Amino acid sequence: MDTAGAVPRPGLRYTARRRAHCPVSRPRSRILGGVTTLDRLATEKYILLTTFRKDGRAVPTPVWAVRDGDALAVWTVTGSGKVKRIRRSGDVTVAPCDVRGRPHGPAVPGHAALADSAGTRRVRGLIKEKYRVLGRLTLLGSRLRRGEQGTVGIRVTLKG
Repeated sequence: MDTAGAVPRPGLRYTARRRAHCPVSRPRSRILGGVTTLDRLATEKYILLTTFRKDGRAVPTPVWAVRDGDALAVWTVTGSGKVKRIRRSGDVTVAPCDVRGRPHGPAVPGHAALADSAGTRRVRGLIKEKYRVLGRLTLLGSRLRRGEQGTVGIRVTLKG
């Protein structure tokens, strides 16, 4: 690839030549080779949690997720639609995505269950660890606005 006449575009951090050698720009699957689907999803900043309505229509939502033992854990508002759908039926799919909910990997089926208050506290702690300052600020704002009972943890166990 000859880049002698190429004009750099503003906003690009790496040139095409440097990108091939930069570990940050390699696909995650190459960096994390040999790991499980759960490990790959747990390292993503956002996952697309898809719940299903009574009529079977999918409702995708991008959320933060952390690893909680042998499952993924998600934190959300207690009265949200996804909580109501999970109470009715725990069938979900999860896929890696960006902040806008555009998936960049395959969806994996799973079963979601709402956590009790101790489990929700554990999920909040895991979110603080993974998302650092942003996670702490988000959790603080939520606690001030909704109180401790205003949010709930969700455990997603992957099928297969």
